[in-house]
Order: sequence, then structure tokens, then C-alpha cells
Amino acid sequence: MTGTSTTGLAGLTRTLTEPEWRERAERHARRVDALVGDHLRRRSAGERHPVEDFLFTYYNLKPSQLRRWHPGAGSVLLGEGARGRLTERFYTELPGGVGLDVPAFLAARPVLDFVERLLSSVAGRPAHLGCFGLHEWAMAYRTEEVRHGQVPLRLGREGTDRVVESHRIQCSHFDAFRFFTGPARPLNTLQPTRERQAELDQPGCLHANMDLYKWAYKLTPAVPSELVADCFELSKEIRVLDMRASPYDLRDWGYEPVRIETAEGKAAYMEYQRDFAERGAVLRERVLAVCRELRAAG
Repeated sequence: MTGTSTTGLAGLTRTLTEPEWRERAERHARRVDALVGDHLRRRSAGERHPVEDFLFTYYNLKPSQLRRWHPGAGSVLLGEGARGRLTERFYTELPGGVGLDVPAFLAARPVLDFVERLLSSVAGRPAHLGCFGLHEWAMAYRTEEVRHGQVPLRLGREGTDRVVESHRIQCSHFDAFRFFTGPARPLNTLQPTRERQAELDQPGCLHANMDLYKWAYKLTPAVPSELVADCFELSKEIRVLDMRASPYDLRDWGYEPVRIETAEGKAAYMEYQRDFAERGAVLRERVLAVCRELRAAG
């Protein structure tokens, strides 16, 4: 027997037989194990990583939570094994099986309003590609207390400061701007705030695209786990570029720098940025589709 569609959440609801949903859950677990395995090994050994740790410190979803598979809103799990999900929050009995308790989820997740408004606003804007990752440089400007003290600055203290002072800093993302040093903040062309995030975020911003992972997992279990993993994978790739273009010398960690202080480095950065913006747009629309589906059902 294969999955079928029945009338349900926002029109069509996907029903998954027990062999189908178990296979999806196992495939998802294998995928996540491959994505987080190195981090877990380092964590067990008490080792730190200046690039990848960010995905588990700034973002607060635990690897075990990322590994846990959810079918997402609009899916009904069939079979006796599905009843085990009834002990988990937001799962309930539905006609024929087990699935998301949409009213309970909507009542407990007011963040849905913010996520839908933010992502819709960003999706409606053109991508701006001229920031060159200078937010990381602004976080190290005129300070001895840099965020990655175990990694040397590629151009040294004075060289880092000169790069900041010789460029136009135009960071639009509040969660990057809030880590600027005091002397760097007045140099930014914008003064982002949390209240203005939906107004200022734009689809070319690396951090706005990284945060698709955050918004996807904040809507778990309504967002299918495969989509959360897709967002995590993109965030992981973007983090690498973020740090390769930063003032830190990460060659001992296996990362060649993107030298944004040069014309060639700027051109390379923009190509990466354009690719991430295009891929982020696809994921953003998929998360928005879940938001709309929930809204229609509520």
C-alpha cells in the first residue's frame, strides 16, 4: 500500500503508511548524522571549532532534536507504530491515523505571525550583494576582545581596522549589527533594530539566509524535518563563506580566505552570495508555504 491523499489540512493531506514514514525517518536520521557527526566527535573530545560551533551555539537546536523526524503539517501517519507519537507535543489522533494538532500548535506558537511577515517581506525585495561580509570585520574593529580569540587576524590588528575604515559598511541585519564594536556602529550606513527587522532584511544577506534554519526549526513539528535539514545544510555552507571572508586566518583549519579587501575577492564573494540568495529564495518559499497552510487551517 502506498500513501494517498485525503481531504484535510488546507485541502489535501498526505497519508503515509508505516513503512513509508519509517523509511523517511531513517533516511533523515542518516542525513543528519552525516551533517553533525564531526561536531559531536569534537564535542565529546572537548574541542572547539571556530566555524561550525556557531551552528550549535548561536542556533539552539540540539543535534538530537534536528535528528528527530517529523512529517510536518498536512501529513497523517498510519499504522500502529504511529500511536507512539501521541506522547509528543502537538500530535493528536486524526481520521485514520496520527498527525499535527493544528489548533494546539497555533495557540502555542505566536512566532508564526512574525515568521510569515518577515519571510514574506524579504521574499518581495531584490537581493543586494555589495556588503562583502564586512560585518565580521566590524565586529573586530578597534578592539582586543575579538570573538574568535584562538584564531589570528589575517591582516593583523591595524590591517583589519584599515579595511573597515576604507570601505562603506552597509549591514542591514540586526543580529549581525548588534555584535559590532562600539566604534564600528556609527560607521554603518544603517542602524538596524529588532523592530525594523522585517523592514530591513533582504534576500542577499548571508545571515538572513542562514536564519531560514532558525525560522524552520522554530515552527517544528509543523515544518517537515527534511525542510529543516535543507535549511541547516544551507546555513552550514553559508557559515563557511562567512568565515572565509572574515578577518580571521583560518588556513590552519582548512579554509582558504576570500580576500574581500581585493577586487578579485569582492567578485568571488558576490558570486557566492548570489548563489546563496537563489537557493535561499527556494527554501524561504517552502517555509512560507507551511505558514500559509497553517494559516488556512487555523
